[in-house]
Amino acid sequence: MDVLQVTGLTKKFGSFTAVDTISFSLKEGEILGLLGRNGAGKTTTIQMLLGVLTPNSGSIHYFGKDLQKHRETVLEKVNFSSTYTNLPWDLTVSENLTYISYLYSIQNRKERVGKIAHIFRLEDVLNKQVRDLSAGQITRVNLAKALLNYPKVLLLDEPTASLDPDVAKYIREFLLDQRKQFNVSIILTSHNMAEVEDVCDRVVFIEGGKIVADDTPDQLAKTIKISHVELMVKDGLKRTIEYCSSKEISYRVKGRFIVVDIEEQIIPDFLRGLMDIGVYYDEIAIEKPTLEDYFLQVTHKS
Repeated sequence: MDVLQVTGLTKKFGSFTAVDTISFSLKEGEILGLLGRNGAGKTTTIQMLLGVLTPNSGSIHYFGKDLQKHRETVLEKVNFSSTYTNLPWDLTVSENLTYISYLYSIQNRKERVGKIAHIFRLEDVLNKQVRDLSAGQITRVNLAKALLNYPKVLLLDEPTASLDPDVAKYIREFLLDQRKQFNVSIILTSHNMAEVEDVCDRVVFIEGGKIVADDTPDQLAKTIKISHVELMVKDGLKRTIEYCSSKEISYRVKGRFIVVDIEEQIIPDFLRGLMDIGVYYDEIAIEKPTLEDYFLQVTHKS
């Protein structure tokens, strides 16, 4: 069942088309990555999904209802968090969460704020003004306010930016748990491709305001033919470099290590070629293409 259906969505700013007739859906309980480089149209799309921007054409339906016609009903079940959104700095964390909770029909408001503060490890900063928080703490407050209303659809813009690795891991696990427990549907943007591969069921890739890919992270990675072979060369690094240059093989040198970008099916021939010229290596690691490789290929082509 689709909880969100986007059809032919377009947004122009004067003569500039930021989002160009995009269409996609979000299933119940699905985590969807909305990817693209800066300026690709991701933020504009999310702002339209929130009703902050009005599209020039196209439609947005949540739970089968048109967002423009049923805005209040729809947004009661939707919430949003962005690392780049500022909360009132003069208010404390507790005041911010309490104030925002009144935008929604929440029973036991005080209890809910306390529970959310506990989940996001905010008890120690509840009485601090937002201006006195670190970037990571502000990110956690933004995430906390996005869960206040038990949303059925959650829109997250860079949800783990500025967070320490252990806290980012905790947030990722929390999002997966929310999906498992409450069937929450999530759209997230991120520049951390490993994170997207870890949590997203599907990826929509936007470039120049258009959707250029819609598939699982694994399937997108498989469209890349190039693997990365890393060798710790014991003897013959110079010969390895000369061999790569003669074969027009891309490479990067890191100390005694060389990383070679090469099609998977010709790796055996490459290694035999090194043996023939007397190159010896102590370590080898072969890394298959990842979502990051796909990201780099699409942006490079553009």
